[in-house]
Amino acid sequence: MIKTKAEEKIHEFERFGNVLGLERMNKILELLGNPHEDLKIIHVAGTNGKGSTCRYMYSVLQEAGYKTGLYTSPFLEKFNERIEFNGQCISDEDLSCYTDRVLAQVERMTEICNQKPTEFEVITAIALLYFKEKNCDYVILEVGLGGIGDSTNVCQKPLASVITSVSMDHMDRLGNTIEDIAREKAGIIKESCPVLTSVKNEKALEIIRETAKRKNCPYIETAKAEVNIHRENLDGICFDALNLKNLEISMTGRHQAENATLAAATLLYLDKEGKIELSEDDIYKGLKKAKQHGRLEVVSDMGNKPVIIIDGAHNIDGAEALKKAVKSLCPEGRILLVTGMLKDKDYEGIIGQFLEITGDFIVTEPQNPRKLAAEELSAALIERGASLAVSKPEPQEAVNYMNHIKSDYDAVIFAGSLYLIGEIRSILKNA
Repeated sequence: MIKTKAEEKIHEFERFGNVLGLERMNKILELLGNPHEDLKIIHVAGTNGKGSTCRYMYSVLQEAGYKTGLYTSPFLEKFNERIEFNGQCISDEDLSCYTDRVLAQVERMTEICNQKPTEFEVITAIALLYFKEKNCDYVILEVGLGGIGDSTNVCQKPLASVITSVSMDHMDRLGNTIEDIAREKAGIIKESCPVLTSVKNEKALEIIRETAKRKNCPYIETAKAEVNIHRENLDGICFDALNLKNLEISMTGRHQAENATLAAATLLYLDKEGKIELSEDDIYKGLKKAKQHGRLEVVSDMGNKPVIIIDGAHNIDGAEALKKAVKSLCPEGRILLVTGMLKDKDYEGIIGQFLEITGDFIVTEPQNPRKLAAEELSAALIERGASLAVSKPEPQEAVNYMNHIKSDYDAVIFAGSLYLIGEIRSILKNA
């Protein structure tokens, strides 16, 4: 992928690592005039589901006529995807302009404090300044890693703190128990700020409940809300939730109905409290229009065999959600799974879920320094009982081989790493 000059400048900070903590972030924002203090922010954390939940809220708020910003990570195909305003990614020109403005203050910060920010801190500062100067009515802000020390956690008075899920991921940074990870995620909870969560794990919920209670927060658990699914196929889902009948979403998998329910519950609560104004029609239309690339996304022509799907499953819970969706959507179909993973993930746990989907694999590698060698992953799959695990380290090679054998299958799924599916999506689009 071709990088813009702004992106190259931002990536110069990568060597300083992803160091959690807010001291550097607070300083750089102070030098920029604290743009975040003028923004109305909905702050979203979680192991899985946060990207889709953000997308649903972003879409509904736009449907209601609000100027809305969205900050997410990582990107799939182009860096600009990380910062959106009113349905459009930040332009190359704006990215260049705001990058230079932020880096000018980074230089001052380095002189004053002898500290350099991390890459993620620079990007977050660019986004917050951009949103401020776009006069956003609302900003949906997705946590990058964890919560308590994430650079997005500089927002001290969000409209709501939303936690989508808590499961085992990034243990090297967040802790080795579900309770440790929950404490990190619960770090986004602020005094008297409403907390909404779809977390199901009871140990994690105990931490979130206790934090919300200690900080005097209104508290809602949407996992307890009844979700009645009427229809589920590759075009999306129709379901009832929150006393709303026949809600429709264009993303599929039961987990997406749960994400949409959490998003709707958050906005309905804020509407009830007078923080926003929405109609039911805004909810219905906004949810249906929301689309998140790389989440059970069909990238082939509908009706053609095989159907080709890309999905961002990259940890055990994500792989389990993919497994459940595939078993529901294609219960009798023959599946080919093209996968590549990062070596610092629990790849043994992920392939355990993948092997319940199929025994046929093409194994490739994400274009990332942390990649797991295709030969090593292929050997692990064969050892666990896969009938086919062909190693094709280059993603283009994997796609070429997939095209050679795909006629034997009802569905081909690409999954295992967000870094992988971004490249795969570009390859398939340009084929």
